[in-house]
Amino acid sequence: MKRVYLGLGSNLGDRADMLRQAREKLTASGIVVLRESSLYETEPQDVADQPWFLNQVVEAETGLFPMQLIARVLQIERLLGRKRGIDKGPRVIDIDVLLYHRFVIESRALMVPHPRMQDRRFVLAPMAELAPTLRHPVLKKSMRELLDRVKGQSIRMFNPAS
Repeated sequence: MKRVYLGLGSNLGDRADMLRQAREKLTASGIVVLRESSLYETEPQDVADQPWFLNQVVEAETGLFPMQLIARVLQIERLLGRKRGIDKGPRVIDIDVLLYHRFVIESRALMVPHPRMQDRRFVLAPMAELAPTLRHPVLKKSMRELLDRVKGQSIRMFNPAS
């Protein structure tokens, strides 16, 4: 079994329920969710004219090889209604493979660690919550150190009552 970190995001429909469904489908697909971060509400980064995202990171274990894992993740996105349209645009669900054990993977289908995770507060805040001392396998910085370096990007803890 390998330890993996997955980033979950949604900005359409019932975002919190979509993240819950994604976690359930991951577990049903042989990806055992061990821990999950809090939910974070985050401002869109690349395409500003869209609803805010709800993001979360899950720590999981899997016996799947990296290419099997990305295939399973893409299948779960499709099952939950993900339609690929505008790049970086609105979506009911997005599941990114952030880290796969300590491996560095560079292929057309999968880049691990996620190539932009060190620039994204919506990834680093939940990563630092779960594993603040975990080191990025390429940059050799901890999640907390990477988070401290990211500037801007509005993010707040999600409060479903507000």
